[in-house]
Amino acid sequence: MFFRIHHRLSYTYERPVFLEPMALRLTPRQDGSQRILEHHLRLEEAPAGLSRVLEPDGTDAMVAWFQQERDQLTITVDMLVETLRSNPFDWIVTHRGAQQLPVTYPEAEACSLAGCLQDRTDSSVRDWAQAIADGVDRSATAFLSALADGIHHGFHHVGRLEGEPTDAAETLRTRTGACRDTAMLFVAACRSQGLAARFVSGYSMHHPPEVSEHELHAWAEVYLPGGGWRGFDPSLGLAVADGHVILAAAPDHHLAAPVSGRYRGTGVGSSLAYLIRLQAAEELGALGVPPQPMIPS
Repeated sequence: MFFRIHHRLSYTYERPVFLEPMALRLTPRQDGSQRILEHHLRLEEAPAGLSRVLEPDGTDAMVAWFQQERDQLTITVDMLVETLRSNPFDWIVTHRGAQQLPVTYPEAEACSLAGCLQDRTDSSVRDWAQAIADGVDRSATAFLSALADGIHHGFHHVGRLEGEPTDAAETLRTRTGACRDTAMLFVAACRSQGLAARFVSGYSMHHPPEVSEHELHAWAEVYLPGGGWRGFDPSLGLAVADGHVILAAAPDHHLAAPVSGRYRGTGVGSSLAYLIRLQAAEELGALGVPPQPMIPS
């Protein structure tokens, strides 16, 4: 699947402020599931400096820093991305301890995954996850599909433009949430069963009924030996294939935010306006793009 995406973020401040260094996670991940064909990121006005960095969880980010005060900042990114995974289940579990719940990992992998295994799950979420696990005879792979399907069909999904993800226990109690809320609930439920899970931000071609226009989307990834990191979208109730474009993934949702930064200005308010235009097609020609040359493997 091919995606053409235009994303503009416009920050406005009540009076000039000083912007602290800012992390921009607006470059899609490049791996076995997707590749970048074109990518253009612009800041208006230009920052004092812009450096490309690789973050702890493998996110390809840009760090911008500033010297002059300003009362607005506009970030624009245009990208062309090809997603490559048509079958989300093209994998097997290669470690016996990861076939049944609660999952255990080989020692080396467990050390690497430590941040995604931290289990601070509320007892209500733990009990709910255990009931789902018992319902699938503690099969790790069946649990993931049942969990995504259960959240999709059993919760009221809403659009919420602002704010942190709701605590997983609160999302479970109200059975209501935006995509970032249900993603965090999915992560918490997985971790309670020993599954390494993390928060993902990006874009989806699937248009949730509670959303009237394209927005950033959130879902989860789970790690299983033999499958690696695999996406599950609880707000849509599906295993992620080629209909999603990943920007960033991290055990802490703050580190998967497309933009992170602060500003200095006592008592100064700010506002954010954004626009996302997304086109998806199976052929480049349908997006008005000439065919790309073949890249030798």
